Amino acid sequence: MIWLTWRQHRRQALWTTVALVVLAAVMVPTGLAMRSSFEDSGLGDCLRALGHAELVDGGGCEALSQRFKSKYESTAYLAILLVLLPVLAGIFLGAPLVAREVENGTHRLVWTQGISRRHWILTKFGLVGAVALVLSVGYALGAAWWLGPLAANGLGRFRVLVFDVQGIVPIGYTLFAVALGILAGTLSRRVMPAMGISLAAFIAVRAVVELIARPAFLPAKTLAYAVEGTEMANRFAGSWVYQEGVRNGTGAIVIPDARISCGGAERVAQCLAGIDRDGYGPGPYSNWQEYQPADRFWTFQTIETGIFLALTALLITLAIRRVRRIS
Repeated sequence: MIWLTWRQHRRQALWTTVALVVLAAVMVPTGLAMRSSFEDSGLGDCLRALGHAELVDGGGCEALSQRFKSKYESTAYLAILLVLLPVLAGIFLGAPLVAREVENGTHRLVWTQGISRRHWILTKFGLVGAVALVLSVGYALGAAWWLGPLAANGLGRFRVLVFDVQGIVPIGYTLFAVALGILAGTLSRRVMPAMGISLAAFIAVRAVVELIARPAFLPAKTLAYAVEGTEMANRFAGSWVYQEGVRNGTGAIVIPDARISCGGAERVAQCLAGIDRDGYGPGPYSNWQEYQPADRFWTFQTIETGIFLALTALLITLAIRRVRRIS
């Protein structure tokens, strides 16, 4: 079975290797350039000095941060390539695993050679899944290395496209995609429809988890601080900010998606008078945000990975039952 599985999937393995080599040829040079610029400019030392404090005074790192951002901000969109890797594994490794056998009629021979259908599919999924597991671990580590400077520079590890390609969630996504492709193959019994079903279902499940489930994993925290003074929420802390704004004395958000710092004592009266003139209601005014702290990153990663591993187990169970019913 092991030799047969390798013979059947060696072409996919070859193309997967080629794709990863091409991706590495793009990501490694850009990653080295970003890391060099990040450290040589002094931005790395500046951000490490700030740490993960909720409130910081001044913002001496802002000028360095903006220069780095203007140079490398567009580079972050390369992360889209990394987001696609799990679903590609499902489409090209999972979907043909059963569908190709049934479409070509070779399953009638394979399943009469003294190997049970359950043994057959578990062996094939075990080998293909092991390859997918190794690849997902490698690309998650590589993505974390590549995105490190961008995440530290205010992008944050919770950000969409950033959270999804590092840590342990890529393992869950990849195994889920492969299992989904296998089940789709048992349902459609043809390779191309199985690929289409895998793609559509993967996108749908990912969207539900990312947009609905993930924000509700843990209750969000809130942070309020006065507009008088120089301390502001540390945007380099890596927190996931749901919403923020300026509140008036009644607690209503009067300036959404904004923060105000009135600076030193000599500017406070003039600053507050300006806010009053704009008719934002009674004071005192305060900055406010609802967020998930950066130190919850691994908790969120564990929860989401657990969800996708549970779905993987369910899909494989359903696929085994479907294989038993294929004539």
